[in-house]
Amino acid sequence: MVFIRYILYWKKRFIEQPITDFCTVIRTNAQGPEENQVEYYLLCDVLPEDRVLREQLQQKRLEEVLEQQQQERNDSNFARICMFCNEEFAGNRAVLFNHMAKDHSFNVGLPDNIVYCNEFLDLVQKKMDNLQCLYCEKTFRDKTTLKDHMRKKQHRRINSKNHEYDKFYTINYLELGKNWEEVQAEDDREMTEEQDDDWSDWQDHPVCVVCLFCEKAKDTTEKLQHHMKVAHQFDFPKLKSEMGLNFYQQVKLVNFIRREIHQCRCSKCGETFSSKADVVNHMTETNHMMSLLERSAWDQPQYYFPTYENDALLCSLSDCENESVADNQATDIPVIAEDISNLETLKQSSILNCLHHPDTKN
Repeated sequence: MVFIRYILYWKKRFIEQPITDFCTVIRTNAQGPEENQVEYYLLCDVLPEDRVLREQLQQKRLEEVLEQQQQERNDSNFARICMFCNEEFAGNRAVLFNHMAKDHSFNVGLPDNIVYCNEFLDLVQKKMDNLQCLYCEKTFRDKTTLKDHMRKKQHRRINSKNHEYDKFYTINYLELGKNWEEVQAEDDREMTEEQDDDWSDWQDHPVCVVCLFCEKAKDTTEKLQHHMKVAHQFDFPKLKSEMGLNFYQQVKLVNFIRREIHQCRCSKCGETFSSKADVVNHMTETNHMMSLLERSAWDQPQYYFPTYENDALLCSLSDCENESVADNQATDIPVIAEDISNLETLKQSSILNCLHHPDTKN
């Protein structure tokens, strides 16, 4: 569709003005007879008008993809059979993806990053039906052999080098003419170029930790937790202690709450509102702040991925198990070492002398 729009635009412009006003002329066999010479016209984004057109079409395409993605996210009529165990799933597409990730170790990343979901699953299903491994793409003689191979070789994942899958990930639509590998490589180069061996001018920037329910930010986690407790009646340390959350469960819980608030949805009853302020007011009035959905709703692999980039709150989480160990160590009775300055005396008075050895004769 984007290419058709591009062609139609230039078709109109070539009618309005000579083609040589826009294109570079390339003549082949320039040294030969004139009747054997062929002229080609090169149109590329070196021309400012062409560059602007490509960027506009790219932006339009991105908007269409994001709109399609949002529709699929909100689609509650999704129905599909798991390609690994034939169990049927209905409702939101995330349910199926979470099942495949948890029960079959088949992880395609965060489901919310996928677009054209049904087409993507059709493609994967087709490869499986053709007895083709999804990662190494070798073909096997039967389904049992294929499944054993994918399990033993840990090939229950798609091949990121296969550009056939690029269409289904929104990152490939972000920048003109670049797929996810080029975007990632560009980010890595920028980080390398910015590195400097001279650290003399290093300044430690203060951490800015943002509230789960509003735009309030604090410079320490303790201050933020106090703010959430006073302003929103949300006591995160108490919740962590009562539920016995380890570090990874805390990460998933924070990402889950952030996502629910971002989507203006109550994390307890699932009711949707028109703004973040409305959903926070609702949760406060109905005492839903400290009442979450069942653990199975948020304790999912997809919530390992942060809702917001560089979320400082995730970096400040601590493992309650480590804390309890530290508390136990602090209250333990101290062990005092024996005085070994006179070793011979110590040996003679040792309780070991009272032990009866089987080989010792009375």
